[in-house]
Amino acid sequence: MDLITVTGISAIGYHGVFENERLEGQEFICDIELRIDLLAAGKSDDLTQTVNYADIADVVVAEITGPSVALIEALAERIATEILQRFTLAPSVKVTVHKPHAPIPVEFADVAVTIERTR
Repeated sequence: MDLITVTGISAIGYHGVFENERLEGQEFICDIELRIDLLAAGKSDDLTQTVNYADIADVVVAEITGPSVALIEALAERIATEILQRFTLAPSVKVTVHKPHAPIPVEFADVAVTIERTR
């Protein structure tokens, strides 16, 4: 399988365990790796034989800005589910959700979860 990667998709979401996170919002950043056979697209130069990168980004932003969840694990699951439903050419997806401003009382660079799902 080949790989389409879209990294650094960011939007403001209202997710978190704490009430202030759900009220104030914060930046969430997602990286997507979509497994897909790109042979037909490469030979035909036809967009219908692959997945439009902008459409991937639109799905991610819609989920980030959508209804609140407590855990970024749940957000990652929603993103993976929606991507696999929308892009039927792809048998699997890897989703990483970063929460760089998580309410952690020590200095840190990033918090992220990564999940992989297949149909």
